[in-house]
Amino acid sequence: MAAGPTRRTGPVLRVDAERNRERILRAAREVFSERGIDVGLEEIARRAGVGIATLYRRFPTRADLLEASVEENIRDYRTTVGRALENPSPWEGFRELIEYLCGAQAADAGLRDLITLRFPSSSAVEGLKAEAKAELEELVARAQRNGSLRPDFVPADIGILLLANAGLAAATHEAAPDAWRRFTAYLLDAFRAEGTARTDPVPPAPTADQIERSVQSMVTTVHRGRPPTLQDL
Repeated sequence: MAAGPTRRTGPVLRVDAERNRERILRAAREVFSERGIDVGLEEIARRAGVGIATLYRRFPTRADLLEASVEENIRDYRTTVGRALENPSPWEGFRELIEYLCGAQAADAGLRDLITLRFPSSSAVEGLKAEAKAELEELVARAQRNGSLRPDFVPADIGILLLANAGLAAATHEAAPDAWRRFTAYLLDAFRAEGTARTDPVPPAPTADQIERSVQSMVTTVHRGRPPTLQDL
């Protein structure tokens, strides 16, 4: 008797595995954005509609999942740096990048946490960051040559700005979600070279009630402990 058709499972399994990977990554980006990078992996698996064992098969450690999920953010960042370099106005290109970075932090709790993390030097994320760093340095130099950015500004000052904005965004994201806009406008004004005038109005300030609720949120966050590092994950 002739044998029946052999059931082919290999390609189907590969398709299912890739589909699960994409579902996990999509869920991770959503959950990290909403709650930060120290959220339980069980929550990510639940959001993705897979079992925790499936998640660990695709991403053996939290750091593996985090790196894969933020690679898209880093690519977006590099694209934005490149677009800022193409702006015919050096100052407007610089301003565009700063507003993008601060706005992304305000909208994404995971990006606020990422300030504390360093990935292995061989990772795709660190490679993309290194490429963007060179373009960022050229963006700063270009605005200084143009005379619009103060001459004592250095690229490391952007790190200081982001550290400050991360704290502000974490405290105000519920009570005063647009507070970062006013903060960023004041900092951009401080970064301007002497003698250059601000052209845009400063966004409105938060109300007293919004500030009070933000302070309460900040106190609660402080009591939870320090921000996570990659070694904690």
